[in-house]
Amino acid sequence: MSDSVTPDGALKQMLKETVIETLHEQREMFYEIFTEAIEDFALAAAIREGEETKPVDREEVMQLLRKTS
Repeated sequence: MSDSVTPDGALKQMLKETVIETLHEQREMFYEIFTEAIEDFALAAAIREGEETKPVDREEVMQLLRKTS
């Protein structure tokens, strides 16, 4: 890259191309990041939902788990 000043339009285009190239080259990494973020949102939603439901006895949970295995 030269030391000369680049017009705003050309600089913007170079930045876009760089971001697109990075996304293509690092696709798996971004996939993992987004997957983890979605899982975190789902876990947070499940926790909020759980806070609004009535508590259950540990033995009830264990009985249900035994039935499914």
